[in-house]
Amino acid sequence: MSALDLTGPAGHGRVYWALADCWNVVRRGLTHYQRQPVNIAWQLGFPILSVLLYGYVFGSAMRVPGGGDYKDFLMPGMFVMTMAFGFINTATVVVYDSTKGVIDRFRSMPMASSAVVAGRGVTDLIVACAELAILMLTALVMGWRPDGGWGFLAAFGLLLWLRFALIWLGVWLGLLVPNPEAAGGLFAVAFPLTMISSIFVAPQLMPDWLGWVAAWNPISSTAAATRELFGTPVGGGDSWVEQHALLMAGVWPVILTAVFLPLAVRKFRRLSR
Repeated sequence: MSALDLTGPAGHGRVYWALADCWNVVRRGLTHYQRQPVNIAWQLGFPILSVLLYGYVFGSAMRVPGGGDYKDFLMPGMFVMTMAFGFINTATVVVYDSTKGVIDRFRSMPMASSAVVAGRGVTDLIVACAELAILMLTALVMGWRPDGGWGFLAAFGLLLWLRFALIWLGVWLGLLVPNPEAAGGLFAVAFPLTMISSIFVAPQLMPDWLGWVAAWNPISSTAAATRELFGTPVGGGDSWVEQHALLMAGVWPVILTAVFLPLAVRKFRRLSR
């Protein structure tokens, strides 16, 4: 039977078992959320609190270039922020499994080595879909109304595309930091990454040098692209990256994946050395 053959009662190929091992890792991750509801409540609750805080407390003081409702500007940015912060959750779970010997246990078993990393990625994407669904329902309750159609689905896809790329950053950092407490300190990295972007304020309203940094932040491209796809565009700046936000929203995650996926795989392979 061919190694690529996925059928057959007794002689399944390598691809079949790699997918089966990946699914078992996914089931394990989802079972942990089921048995530890506090973790998922915090992971889903923090974005909701952020939306309410920025939308109601600071919304009246914010200005949108060209006018318009700040909630229409804010909501796509909050979706992007949630996807960006997700790498902290990825890193925390990975470092916990690493320090508790779970990953070593996986490596000692006759399972595909790719299943551990791939399973983590699939689990995080499933949770990301739940986060986005809850956030969008919250936004609708607050009065946010996006345009429907294919643009909505494309925006949803771009958000998950960014989350997919940042999974590998989270896996790499989770294998790099020494303990779960240190993984919690990654918030100090994520916070400026999201604040110096177009999530809350348009780059053209910032000082020139800071606006340039914010415009070239990969998160800003996804935020601008999703605003356009949701039907709530905001007048962009004059820089090339702002004028081509849709293109860069697809390109930046490719670059991030090309950098951090090999780093994560290399670090994983060197764990027992």
